[in-house]
Amino acid sequence: MMAYLILLVVLVLAAAPASAGPLCTSAPPATWLPLDTLRARVEAEGYRIVVLKTTAGNCYEIYGRDRDGRRVEIYFDPVSGDVVKASIR
Repeated sequence: MMAYLILLVVLVLAAAPASAGPLCTSAPPATWLPLDTLRARVEAEGYRIVVLKTTAGNCYEIYGRDRDGRRVEIYFDPVSGDVVKASIR
């Protein structure tokens, strides 16, 4: 039983870096765009946002749909609003 627990811990720790998001900025949060500003920009481009959050890597991240209905996960630099990483499925 202990061997299985150790194996599980090793597998979880090994997988953690692979699932981590990007590091977007080291700028202080006072210099970031307001979330409402980013939301308005993204929605103006035709995206429907389901979740908009701040990540541990100092990014804004959205989950939602593009104008064609495809699922998207997009990371934005919170200072500039530029896309840092995007996944469209």
